[in-house]
Amino acid sequence: MPLIPVAMAWPMLLPGIALWALALYWPLSLSLAPLEAGLASGPLNGASQQIVLVLGSLTLALVAGLAMELILGWALGPSWASSLGLVTALWALFWVLTGRTP
Repeated sequence: MPLIPVAMAWPMLLPGIALWALALYWPLSLSLAPLEAGLASGPLNGASQQIVLVLGSLTLALVAGLAMELILGWALGPSWASSLGLVTALWALFWVLTGRTP
């Protein structure tokens, strides 16, 4: 497979990656407690700690979203992977709005 068609198809995956990152942001950011504890004992001030935490959780969610989109896109097809990302994002939003954890 030539490299040029894959490079041109990359933007088609971005909505699915964003949906998966949105769906996985809240559950994955709950697991950053060790990073938060490490930052609290470090030399950074409060604002810098918040920036590092936000960037860390966003990076983690985007990497997980990329992995989910690529794995499900390979297994089911890109459109199905994006659709599942939308359903998962709405499901996560539902649980956040109800104040419960699944």
